[in-house]
Amino acid sequence: MPETLALREGYFGDPAAFQALADLLQDIFGIDISHQMALGGPDPTSMPFGYFNPSGRCVANFSAFSMPLVVNGRVVRAAGYQSGAVRPDYRGQGLYRALMQRAFDWAEREGFEAGILLTDKPGLYEPYGFRTVPQFKFQGAVPHTDSSVPRARDLDLKQEADLHIVQMALEARQPVSEIFSVVRQKEMFLLNAHFDPDIRLSLLEEDDAVIAWKPQGDTSLEILDVAARHIPPLGHIVASLGAHFERAEVFFPTDRLGWDGMATPYQGDCVLMVKGLEPASLGKPFMLSPLADF
Repeated sequence: MPETLALREGYFGDPAAFQALADLLQDIFGIDISHQMALGGPDPTSMPFGYFNPSGRCVANFSAFSMPLVVNGRVVRAAGYQSGAVRPDYRGQGLYRALMQRAFDWAEREGFEAGILLTDKPGLYEPYGFRTVPQFKFQGAVPHTDSSVPRARDLDLKQEADLHIVQMALEARQPVSEIFSVVRQKEMFLLNAHFDPDIRLSLLEEDDAVIAWKPQGDTSLEILDVAARHIPPLGHIVASLGAHFERAEVFFPTDRLGWDGMATPYQGDCVLMVKGLEPASLGKPFMLSPLADF
């Protein structure tokens, strides 16, 4: 007799169901989203759609969530899509397609004007109106600052006080770019920083700014994201992190950094796809910060 699957929507209030999704994503992708519980919990705007077997095992899922964006100075009410997975023994039954359609229908009913996702299978989403957009990182020599800049202090998300500092910075942040950036994405920032041990979070105390970055050798560094009420200039940021750095790669548009790096195509494991955004609004080179990956 065929196994009966139960469709569940918006089930994050059930700890067992959330853990079942975490188990699915761990088994398929090797990531453990249950760490979110120690970082403040999952995104409260999340709307997961999943199929569960009679034992409570999540066998397929596709989630939507609110991801407001700034695009060329305008706030766009966008829906993000993530956590799409089907267990191998349940594939070929149309489960994923059915869950995608439910998520897209939900976003339309909720009045979202755009959609955004990251994927390594763009052909799966093109029939639904999504298109791939190129991303660019920015690189060049670091501008020097004449002023004496206090050294930044490293933060550790395992320390409750430091976690609180980062959470507060993310709650009050200015979007990192007027060209293209998230308005808010606290939960993914924290989870991405947790997942990658090479990411350093440093506090510029006088600016109340948290910098997500990576050193690259002795004289170069990567700036991945900035969470602050007012984005400090790049020269000020780099001087706080270490006066010996001479070159920088920035992984978001640099319009608020007082610096123009050379735009270079970014080649990642996944491509960025959007729906509902006019091509003219995406004419300038941009990149979604790696700390906003989802």
